[in-house]
Amino acid sequence: MTKTLRYLKPYGGTVAAGLILKFIGSVAELFLPLLLKTVIDDVADNPALTHDQKLKYTFALGGAMLLCALLALLGNVFANRLTVKSSGNMTHDLRYDLFKKTCYLSSEQVDGVGLPSLISRLTSDSYYVNQMVARTLRLGVRAPILIAGGLILAFTQDVILACVLLACIPLVGVTVFIITKKSIPLFFSVQRKQDDMVRRTQESVTGVRVIKALSKSEYEAEKFDGVVKELAATEFKANRIMSLSNPAATLILNLGLVVLIAVGALCSDSAGTVLEFLQFFVMILNAMIALTKIFVVISRGSASAARIEKILGMDVSEKTEVCPEGDKNFKVQFKGVNFSYNGAEDDLKDIGFALRAGQTLGILGGTGSGKSTVISLLMRFYDADSGQIFVDGKDVKSYPLGELRKKFGVVFQNDFLMAASVRENIDFGRGLTDEDIERAVDDAQAREFIDGLEGGLGFDLAQKANNLSGGQKQRILIARALAGNPEILILDDSSSALDYATDAAFRKALSKNYSSSTKVIVAQRISSVKHADLIIVLDDGKIIGAGTHEELLKSCGEYSLIYSTQMGAERGR
Repeated sequence: MTKTLRYLKPYGGTVAAGLILKFIGSVAELFLPLLLKTVIDDVADNPALTHDQKLKYTFALGGAMLLCALLALLGNVFANRLTVKSSGNMTHDLRYDLFKKTCYLSSEQVDGVGLPSLISRLTSDSYYVNQMVARTLRLGVRAPILIAGGLILAFTQDVILACVLLACIPLVGVTVFIITKKSIPLFFSVQRKQDDMVRRTQESVTGVRVIKALSKSEYEAEKFDGVVKELAATEFKANRIMSLSNPAATLILNLGLVVLIAVGALCSDSAGTVLEFLQFFVMILNAMIALTKIFVVISRGSASAARIEKILGMDVSEKTEVCPEGDKNFKVQFKGVNFSYNGAEDDLKDIGFALRAGQTLGILGGTGSGKSTVISLLMRFYDADSGQIFVDGKDVKSYPLGELRKKFGVVFQNDFLMAASVRENIDFGRGLTDEDIERAVDDAQAREFIDGLEGGLGFDLAQKANNLSGGQKQRILIARALAGNPEILILDDSSSALDYATDAAFRKALSKNYSSSTKVIVAQRISSVKHADLIIVLDDGKIIGAGTHEELLKSCGEYSLIYSTQMGAERGR
């Protein structure tokens, strides 16, 4: 939790000011019982004072009590405002760094943690940390001052009654410690269950159309209900244990209060002293209850802080290696590449091919054959287990990631569009010129529908671009990839939603205007790759055919079968 609390350091001045105000308010509150005792014992019961003198001293001491009460009130109010400000700023910085770190995590690290868990850490975990810090600064200072100060002042007034007060403190402390120790592991479990709930929510929202199309809303609701019930049961168990701390502390302190009254009646002749100690006891009782509440939020907050620090502690530094160089005559080259996601079974096996600058590679294969994995390795989202991958004759492991990825323009199979204007989605913060964006829109065959939108390039897309059709989304994504004039253009099943005429026009523009770009096209249609300089056919992570369209028709039965099937389907249209 120390890494998390370091985020308070920049706001040390605000925290210190809040603590000083909290200290002043708490100390002022401690003088109220003393002043009350003085009014009762030294003024009201003093036969040496006249009636007028008693009124005079009573008003003076009453004014002092009012002043102390105001100091306590204003000190706590302004201290709490400063506490909320500092904890809020700390949480802002923590969330920013957590989000930034998440953006730099490798694909392997994201796979290990899980996207739902990352979302949960950014939202609920950071909230619990905020609550832990805010409540600790608000109550964690005031409560110890009231307890320690109350005991010190009590011992100066009456040792016997003070010992009764003191005897209750360790009993409450041990009780809270035992309860807290048992609850912290449960709160870790609660956070894991929340990750499951976020995952289930994410899946249901993403697939809502499929769910409705299959009339499975009730089925999904039942599955979600099961996840929520597990979360509720775990949270109930954790909160049930933590909820014992408050009544247990109250019971111990109330029993102490009974003992205090009995001892006071037997051992003290001063009514003011007994009333004073009753106030001290109530003050300490409330402070102890406040401490038990703090332990509740600390238990949950420390579990959340540990989960956040796990992400913040991940190594995202760029790992470049000095590797043997490849043939600089090739723009892209794979040599004997093997890769496995789980470390047990290879997802790619002995992949090898080479492309010169300006050439086009087509990749065909069934679902799960490894097509997108080839792209991920080329852009170094993952590192190959063995073999080498070269770009411009240099191993991709030798490149700084920023330098390597600037060479690419890419449309992923499951790409995304922001809730922003069409122009912002194409530019994506790269500061591209209007000329580059307009050219990319034309080449992506998006001009016709974009000009028909209200505002054209200024048209605002809805979340996930739900106000566009599938083909319109793909053309904007293609325009984004083309706008940066990439050295290597990767299109991963990027034309699946385009009609044949639009697809043909796009391929023509690609051949004419991007002849210097090396192109890697992953497709389901042979028509999208038949003119490629090299086509590879993948099956179960292995290359089962490689060559030009004409060569594969003769040498690869799988390719020939796909071609016959698709050509027959096209003629049937």
